[in-house]
Amino acid sequence: MGEKVDIQGVSKGRGFAGGVKRWGFAGGPKTHGQSDRHRAPGSIGAASSPSRVWKGQRMAGRMGAEKITVKNLEVLEIDSERNLIVVKGGVPGPRNGILFIRRSTC
Repeated sequence: MGEKVDIQGVSKGRGFAGGVKRWGFAGGPKTHGQSDRHRAPGSIGAASSPSRVWKGQRMAGRMGAEKITVKNLEVLEIDSERNLIVVKGGVPGPRNGILFIRRSTC
C-alpha cells in the first residue's frame, strides 16, 4: 500500500471524430450568414505559397484506441483473494480492459 505504479492500457476508441471533438477547435460563428460552417475546421493552410498543407496539420480523423500510460498512481489496496489492485485515479480503456501495471521508476 502507498506504492506508486505506472499503468498502461489502450484508450477507448472514439471512431471518426471531427476537429471540434478531436482537437478542441472552436468552430465558426453561429450567426451572421453562416449556414454550414458551425463545426468546420476553417482554413488549413496558406494560398499559393507554400501551395500545400503542412505535415501534422490537425484535421478530422480516427480518435482514441491508442496506447496510453498513466504515471505515479497510488496503490490503495491489494486484495489477493479476489485478485484485485485498487489504485487512486483513472486508468485508460474500457471496463474489463487489459492493463499493464508496473512500479513507477520516479
